[in-house]
Amino acid sequence: MLQTRKSLTMSHEFIAPSWCRHHHLQTLLPTLLNPKLTAPTVEQRLITPDDDFLDLTWSSQPTTNEKRTIIVIFHGLEGSAHSPYAVSLLNEAHRQGKLAVLMHFRGCSGEPNRQPRSYHSGEMGDPLFVLAWLQQAFPLTQAVCIGYSLGGNMLLNLLAEHAPTYVKAAVSVSAPLKLALCADRLNQGFSKIYQRHLITRMKGNLKNKMQQVDFGSKVSWELDKLNDFRSFDDRVTAPLHGFSGANDYYRQCSAFDKLKQIQTPSLIIHAADDPFMTPAVIPSQQQVSSSIELQISATGGHVGFVMGKPARPEYWLPRAILQWLQPWFSSAK
Repeated sequence: MLQTRKSLTMSHEFIAPSWCRHHHLQTLLPTLLNPKLTAPTVEQRLITPDDDFLDLTWSSQPTTNEKRTIIVIFHGLEGSAHSPYAVSLLNEAHRQGKLAVLMHFRGCSGEPNRQPRSYHSGEMGDPLFVLAWLQQAFPLTQAVCIGYSLGGNMLLNLLAEHAPTYVKAAVSVSAPLKLALCADRLNQGFSKIYQRHLITRMKGNLKNKMQQVDFGSKVSWELDKLNDFRSFDDRVTAPLHGFSGANDYYRQCSAFDKLKQIQTPSLIIHAADDPFMTPAVIPSQQQVSSSIELQISATGGHVGFVMGKPARPEYWLPRAILQWLQPWFSSAK
């Protein structure tokens, strides 16, 4: 399968057009373009074993007794089915006649969850629950998984630690593989803009949830003082999810040192100019297993990878990802 996979890899690495080479423009442009869902999406809610819920967005109505490959999407921090990268992939999957489903992490579908715990870069319980449910509900299917940013790091953790046989291949895009370095990078220079936006959303969602959920004595918050990822993760993420602090969370949940354990055929896509990262976050071929292929481009920003002309920009990721995954769509027939 490795030989087949490499023969069908993208014909070229991403190269940003001259009008859109700056890494911040690449990162911000997808949000500014605000793509719309054109796929006939279907919403579904699953009840979890701890009496909470997970919301799914399908690219189209799934069929129970059909032999096919399901694309399972894991979004990034504070993302959703309406994030530009998710919209473009759901639309492209439907256009190509493929079936995709996005799992919203807890609290990301627009409604606060029932339990105090939320999600983080190493929280694999909910994704494993969804994968097991898919395998049971659609017994003739197999899965390929795509994770963006936080979802990409989580996915690589899942493959390294659990290696579910239902997942035949995976793609990770712009994943923060060394969480501590990424937290520090986002607290510097213009990248603080991204940090401020994300932290503001996280605190807003948490305040809404606190009106409905009893957090007990697990955490002690002065939310207005938590203005960077390290302080937020130290005071909120860590105590809510059983870590002793931010450093313990970063150490246990960074996927970088687990990449040699992954046996599932996988593609890691990164841009060297990603403003969420430093060069040390991007692995070399010697630092990953033989099952992992690296696609490292000089440009692309953070989950950007915009190409085309100024009047008609295009998203490189959806078609490139689905092209790389094509062998597993063929094997499901």
